[in-house]
Amino acid sequence: MRFLVLLLLVTSSLFAQPVPQTFSTAKSPSDAGFSADRLKRLDSWLQGLIDQDIAPNAVTFVAHRGKIVHYKAFGYSNLEKKTPLKRDDMYRIASQSKAITTTTLMTLFEEEKFLLDDPISKYIPAFKNPKVLIKYDKKDPVGGSYDTRPAKSEITIRQLLSHNSGIPYEHPLDQRPEFTVPFFNSTAPDKLEDVINKLAKRPLLRDPGTDSTGAGFTYGLNTDIIGRLVEILSGKPLDVAMRERVLDPLGMNDTYFYLPSNKASRLVELYSKASMDKPLTLHTNEAYRHSSTTGAKTYFSGGAGLISTVEDYAKLCQMLLNGGTFNNKRILGRKTIELMTRNQIGAAEVWDRNDKFGLGFQLITDSSHYGDQATPGSFTWGGMYCSEFTIDPKEELILLIFTNVQPYAYYSDFVKKFRIAVYQALE
Repeated sequence: MRFLVLLLLVTSSLFAQPVPQTFSTAKSPSDAGFSADRLKRLDSWLQGLIDQDIAPNAVTFVAHRGKIVHYKAFGYSNLEKKTPLKRDDMYRIASQSKAITTTTLMTLFEEEKFLLDDPISKYIPAFKNPKVLIKYDKKDPVGGSYDTRPAKSEITIRQLLSHNSGIPYEHPLDQRPEFTVPFFNSTAPDKLEDVINKLAKRPLLRDPGTDSTGAGFTYGLNTDIIGRLVEILSGKPLDVAMRERVLDPLGMNDTYFYLPSNKASRLVELYSKASMDKPLTLHTNEAYRHSSTTGAKTYFSGGAGLISTVEDYAKLCQMLLNGGTFNNKRILGRKTIELMTRNQIGAAEVWDRNDKFGLGFQLITDSSHYGDQATPGSFTWGGMYCSEFTIDPKEELILLIFTNVQPYAYYSDFVKKFRIAVYQALE
């Protein structure tokens, strides 16, 4: 019996599949476990969106066990010029920046630079003794009075990573000069240190942590604070620390806060479609359109400021799927990624999705109203300009789709129907 057990162990190790360190193109969809006929539904659907003026463009990246199953570009990077989209065109990824910033911080966690339950005020003193907003003048939120009370506890790093701190994006008092900070980008000569110290003065919308009712997920500027923490712990600007610790080791050579001049022409145009009965129109916010190529280029928003390509971002996803390695580089330990993908918000839920949140990711549960066929335990997130990734460890699958439209009446359909089209073709 002992010999048989030993034989089984040896045999299983010989035939164990090593995690892929590079992407390879599948010889055919069936070679990667997909139905070619059923996968055509994805192409037809995406081309239909272009033809019907529902989307200006879309680029996909689907890889199963490291084999690329679907990597295609549809539509136009510029509708007015009818410039065909290329697979390596660059997109504003907005809140998909959060996973990269979180990964960068967790490399410092592994170097024993901090503990997750440390108060953020230990490293950024401006957050000491936080207050909670209890009343304000709704008729005059800019100049009127407001009342606060002391928060029941300090904000921890864990709560920032899981959006469990009480810090929102939109705040009732965010137009007051003493509280106004950049949300997603800035063309002004802002510095991350100054912005975060100013943000720390804002009263919280609730106490940090999850209360007895399950309230506890307040999506907001938490990861921008994490970006500043990276600077403090690493002793380097966020863009430098991120490149040294994550981007360069993974070979993510097309991911930036601010685009080099020789790559600026690859940035897709930004459009709006506020309702389905209106056409796609050029976005009117110049900062949203041009902040990565113009202006002071001094502000590094770890929560929403990055530009990337779908293949570059797929490298991050495959690293996370692999348990911390890709491009023959180990970015994080396997157990750290297991920690990052555990529920960190207790009884709270991500909006109305019946899902949880880990350290940087939404976690799809078996009662998800969002994840559709994705295996419970998959993790995902997206960006406000309409882009999204999903990582399914059980199926060894990564799925990404990017476009750039904001506001986008078709956002939910765009990302969810993409995932449905991929999963229905999986054999």
